[in-house]
Amino acid sequence: MDTSVDVTAQQGLPVISFAGGSEEALARQLDQAFSTIGFCYFRDIGVDAALVEGVFAASRRFHAMPRAAKEAIAMNRFHRGYMAPKTSVIQTSSVARVTKPNNSESFMLMHEVAPEDPRFGRPLDGPNLWPDLAGFREAVTAYEQAMHAFSLRLLKPLALALGLPRDWFAPYFGQATTFLRLLHYPPHDMTDPEAAFGSAPHTDYGFITILSQDDSGGLEVRRKDGTWLAAPPLPGTWVVNVADMLSRWTNGRWQSTPHRVTNLSGGDRYSCPYFFDMSMDSIVEVLPTCQGPDRPAQWPPVRYGDYLMERLDKNYAYRQQPETAA
Repeated sequence: MDTSVDVTAQQGLPVISFAGGSEEALARQLDQAFSTIGFCYFRDIGVDAALVEGVFAASRRFHAMPRAAKEAIAMNRFHRGYMAPKTSVIQTSSVARVTKPNNSESFMLMHEVAPEDPRFGRPLDGPNLWPDLAGFREAVTAYEQAMHAFSLRLLKPLALALGLPRDWFAPYFGQATTFLRLLHYPPHDMTDPEAAFGSAPHTDYGFITILSQDDSGGLEVRRKDGTWLAAPPLPGTWVVNVADMLSRWTNGRWQSTPHRVTNLSGGDRYSCPYFFDMSMDSIVEVLPTCQGPDRPAQWPPVRYGDYLMERLDKNYAYRQQPETAA
């Protein structure tokens, strides 16, 4: 099996296959992609195409429901449920002064925390909300479980890429913080040059993001020189990017790259990002393999949960409202 990085001239991002080849070869590819731009495509990750089709079908059915039915499961204080359009403003963006809310709506699923779990009731540790929609929960859960299983497998080549033992990351993900977001972007208003982005320029907060997108296009990645590179849909692939905590762990060796979405397709756009992050209590400190006398640590240690909650509190309107029962 050819394990080389396939760079397609039209879109510029590496395409990395997980079929065949050694973990060491895969680790080299990951390091190359994440060190140069922080984004790539994955293919052959072992997630059945039927699961992908199922979660997109579920998302379209959900977003086609009447607004009142979606509002019945509005986002709870545990960051789960329905988020209406134009209710998030990326105030923590490091690359743009964002004043307009994102023109998108979404359903958010996170790791399930049962009432008997000692974590229950802590920030982001609570119940998911589900619409009254036949087959929705089953399709969404099946895709989430497949992505979780792949993400756990991914930890080993990531560790090898950083000169760490294969199982180094495992203790941080025994109680992983995960998000599956079913996003719907309406068409961009072409008559208004100041129309809001579907998603304004931003970086992701945690460890790694694995995105499945439809055929509409609109995702762009910022190069180091400040120009924007399209990340168009490629059949059978996921767009993958380094997030803030992984960049911080690597002392900036791997980039948490700004990206944005503008839906210029003329129709509706759907995407399903999966955010795979460490446990809320994880202390992220620059890795020993990514620092030295000539490269001191750029950041002090930080508890992931504290970093995450600061950003959620600033960026989401529902978190500024009086707290209500979940």
